[in-house]
Amino acid sequence: MVWSMYVPILLSAASSAPPQFEERVNYGGWQNCIRLSNGRLELIVTTDVGPRVIRFGFVGGQNLFHEFPGDLGKTGGEEWRPYGGHRLWHAPEQMPRTYAPDNEPVSYQWDGKTLTLTQRMEPSTGIVKQIEITLLPEGNGVQLVHRLTNKNLWDIEAAPWCLTFMAQGGRAIFPQEPYIPHSQYLLPARPLVLWHYTDMRDPRWIWGTKYIQLRQDPTVPPDDRGKQKIGMLNKQGWAAYVLKGEVFLKRYAYDPRATYPDYGCNTEVFTNADMLELETLGPLSKIPAGGSVEHVEYWFLFKAEVGEGEADIDAALLPLVQQTEGVLKK
Repeated sequence: MVWSMYVPILLSAASSAPPQFEERVNYGGWQNCIRLSNGRLELIVTTDVGPRVIRFGFVGGQNLFHEFPGDLGKTGGEEWRPYGGHRLWHAPEQMPRTYAPDNEPVSYQWDGKTLTLTQRMEPSTGIVKQIEITLLPEGNGVQLVHRLTNKNLWDIEAAPWCLTFMAQGGRAIFPQEPYIPHSQYLLPARPLVLWHYTDMRDPRWIWGTKYIQLRQDPTVPPDDRGKQKIGMLNKQGWAAYVLKGEVFLKRYAYDPRATYPDYGCNTEVFTNADMLELETLGPLSKIPAGGSVEHVEYWFLFKAEVGEGEADIDAALLPLVQQTEGVLKK
């Protein structure tokens, strides 16, 4: 990846919080990307297409997000391109509605704390997508508010759907529901949803007592044989991806009163030879004409080695999850 950086502009340097930088950069052939950094983390967002976060990582470190080299720098056209990184969709998935291209420029606003990216209204759906990105004062976290606005003259039903392409070679980790003996509780704990092509015998899956894990393997067949997906109702509100000594952690709320898409999923994971997609979903809602719905994710990045054993996860990952509990209580 070749990208250039202009001189950073200091936008906020209050003594109670780390400095936040916003600068225009050339990344992957897109001339008008924006880099956000607090000196420890950095995000690159595209404005020539999107809204999309194409890079997330430690300053000078690896990109935890997968990029599709053949799509980088491209703009315009009617075909949907995956590009890579993090994007906002609307669920449930339908062709062609869900695959409205994000190939046109987006508007953006920086208020010194939050970067707001706004897509033009999708002609095929009447929906406007918006992402607000705020670096948290703790130094290793980011808040992302995902918003769908209905510009139609009628109500629609949809759910915000946030999909992140993770880089190759890592492993996703999802919590199981806490163990309760049969003698103490008789009702089910949560739905686990399978797709027609889900193969629970695939060696990339690790079905554990406390955790479900899925490895990304770039050596699997590039066709449908290499694809796997499940969904779940994740009441614990977190999902993680570990890669080369770093941990990407997503936090998100669960609403017990809500109805979620895909038989009740607020968390989904998909993988193939190229990448692994870490997905969260907001509630399925009736969005009135002119109305909006939001779904919030918090991202955290840590340096940690996390083994595949459940004791290893308990020791290395669970303390990081516990460190971030506060964001869901705000």
